Amino acid sequence: MSFSQRRGFLKTSTVATAAAVLGRGRIAKSAPSERLRAGFIGVGGRARSLLNMFAEQKDVDILALADIDSRRLPQAVETVKTKNGNDPKTYGDFRHVIDDANIDILVVGTPDHWHAIPTILGCMAGKDVYVEKPDGHNILEGRRITEAMRKYERIVQLGTQARSSQHFVDAIQYIKTGALGKVLVAKAWESSRQGPIGFPSDGRPPEGVDYDTWLGPAPKRPFNPRRFHGSWRWFFDYGTGDLGNDGVHRLDYARWAMNTALEAQGEPATYLPTKITATGGKWYFDDAQEWPDTLQVNYEYPGHENGPGKILTYEMRVWTPYNTRGGDLSEGAIVYGDRGYIVFGNRHWKAYAGKEKLVAEGKGQNKATLHIRNFLECVKSRQKPNADVETVGHPSSVLTHAGNVSWRVGRQVQLDPETEEFIDDDEANALRTRSEYRKPWLLPDV
Repeated sequence: MSFSQRRGFLKTSTVATAAAVLGRGRIAKSAPSERLRAGFIGVGGRARSLLNMFAEQKDVDILALADIDSRRLPQAVETVKTKNGNDPKTYGDFRHVIDDANIDILVVGTPDHWHAIPTILGCMAGKDVYVEKPDGHNILEGRRITEAMRKYERIVQLGTQARSSQHFVDAIQYIKTGALGKVLVAKAWESSRQGPIGFPSDGRPPEGVDYDTWLGPAPKRPFNPRRFHGSWRWFFDYGTGDLGNDGVHRLDYARWAMNTALEAQGEPATYLPTKITATGGKWYFDDAQEWPDTLQVNYEYPGHENGPGKILTYEMRVWTPYNTRGGDLSEGAIVYGDRGYIVFGNRHWKAYAGKEKLVAEGKGQNKATLHIRNFLECVKSRQKPNADVETVGHPSSVLTHAGNVSWRVGRQVQLDPETEEFIDDDEANALRTRSEYRKPWLLPDV
């Protein structure tokens, strides 16, 4: 990070200088004590659920909370007092949490456009991070997170909690037996009905909201209630649409299952696809949303010496009032082999052989509690967590970003898996990041 960037980030901080922040980050911490001291960046929405679950962990002390909406902080403090037994400090500026040398771990539950900067700065400050999915607002942000994680030797867990849910783990163990046979195709889908958001007029931010900081690196725009809490994800500036919201979960466990099946057959696992084709549009809801409500994405993986190419598809229909798979699942994934197939849902899985013969199944919950426990244990042991951002979280996030890029340019794009750049495609590469990061919220160099 350049001097000017550090000055921009920390100019309002009264807790530490930029040199102190970077100095702490260059030395990899040893495993912390049995008790872990946590700071939260964001306490509303999904972050509120995470706060409740972290507060219930017997080896966690929550010391600090930050949110740009001061109206949310009193309830969050009461949650911590009641469930965690601590009286946390509260801030409007998240940098105070990062500067606090007493804090071991950060929990980042902010909107997508605020995932990367706190996570990277947290790694630089020598903290381990639990960050919600996707890993960034765009491909470059996620790539920069992985660079920071490696350089500062941090543990970073992405909030794709299926990786730690027992019924998913049981299904993966079944796939490891090779029961699916030769696998060529996997499919993920999303059909949970969303609602329209209308065309509300611009107005004034609510009292107690630091709207300028909420915008952060995004362009300066007038406040609009639909470009804010609850529905920010449907706009290019802040979110990644439903592909990056729910789709990343389905794509992640489809990729996990497909790779497990490939390895069971002696084939190498896939990493990133080389061809991505997205078609669809905003065809159903007549409202202010920008991302599509109807989408089909094909991801084509290259073949190898001992195996052919593979196809992973994703289908989004967020306007249907019914489930798919015979009324069974509104969202899920299927992996197809030449001896059988397996169907995943958030709470159960079923494996079939021959002609629709059910041969195995399992049930469970897809809550984040086990995922949080995995993160905490890995912070102590310094082992890779189940959704390690480099090997699991970032590749799955790239799928969502690349699908969105293909849709926005209106054609197939070709991705170089090594550089994560689009081949001979300036238009697509321009969407790998923002055209401009609004000062002082520049994306940190690592």
